[in-house]
Amino acid sequence: MPLNIQMVDLFGQYQKIKPELDTAIQSVIESSAFINGSEVDVFRKNLGTYLGVTNVTTCGNGTDAIQIALMALNLKPGDEVITSAFTFVATVEAIAILGLKPVLVDVNPETFNIDINQIERHISPKTRAIMPVHLYGQCANMETIMEIASRHNLYVIEDAAQALGTDHCFSNGLAKKAGVIGHIGCTSFFPSKNLGCFGDGGAVFTNNNEFAERIQCISNHGSKVKYHHTSVGINSRLDTIQAAILNVKLKYLDQYNLTRQRNASVYDRAFEDFPELKIPARRAYSTHIFHQYTLKLVGIERDKLVSYLSEKKIPTMVYYPVPMHLQKAYAYLGYKKGDLPVSEELAETVISIPVHTELKQEELDYIASSIIEFVKTRT
Repeated sequence: MPLNIQMVDLFGQYQKIKPELDTAIQSVIESSAFINGSEVDVFRKNLGTYLGVTNVTTCGNGTDAIQIALMALNLKPGDEVITSAFTFVATVEAIAILGLKPVLVDVNPETFNIDINQIERHISPKTRAIMPVHLYGQCANMETIMEIASRHNLYVIEDAAQALGTDHCFSNGLAKKAGVIGHIGCTSFFPSKNLGCFGDGGAVFTNNNEFAERIQCISNHGSKVKYHHTSVGINSRLDTIQAAILNVKLKYLDQYNLTRQRNASVYDRAFEDFPELKIPARRAYSTHIFHQYTLKLVGIERDKLVSYLSEKKIPTMVYYPVPMHLQKAYAYLGYKKGDLPVSEELAETVISIPVHTELKQEELDYIASSIIEFVKTRT
């Protein structure tokens, strides 16, 4: 079989909806309204309807989205924000850049999301917010997190950059989309995301009108009226071409997520009898949209597996090789190796394999059989 397996196949995805995307892009070019064109407002409203949230503000990228959310809460330097140690740097970076203190919590060894049983022990008189990360496409346990936040009068900001479209199911039977459960939610439209544009992009969403007004103002130089600035803000906006692209792709998001789930099921069935390959855990309180399909290796040398798969033209990635508490940039927080053992173990044992929407069945089978072949040679 021809080997052209990619970690993400953006061109293949584009080809399937090329006429719609080309028309949308051409329309923006012809209008020449490249900033704040009508497509931005249309996308904002469409995304709000999809998520079931009253206020959506688009912005330049997912990192900006987190920073804007934090700024909207009027947190002060030295205030503490509890978040996961096992995440992409943007989560912690946005906290630190505002002079806030990231308080890093270990993760659940099954779901890789923040360990809800460890959150309260990290709450101090300076704690102002909790920022759960919905890693790889599955929600953290938001019902419990919201209960903890309520008891301690804390804000909750959801980093939903990897989970747009995921459903969180509550014990009363209700379900909400990831990102609209806490006080403010944030996402990224980086091209490789389940809903990705052709450049950078992000959004902040909330059902709180007061927060929404602040968010909109902050993202526009702290301005509600042109050339009049009521607060310190930043310049962060989604350009019109990206909004037009996202408007098209939003219609396909549920289909994309379903395809990823089906691909994940192929892997699950292939790996279920191999204890060396710990498949992604599922929880009843959340669907999983598999932004990444991430295995935890048991007794397998990851570097050797990566090299073996590379020889077979199978790409892999490690999300993430160094947890936040051991990153040089955050050494000032005072953490040391051994402080957050689950995050440290995951950093050494996880591996993500292709799960994107354009994979063919023969490619899925080839990836799975190649991994199994490697495992069998090591046992």
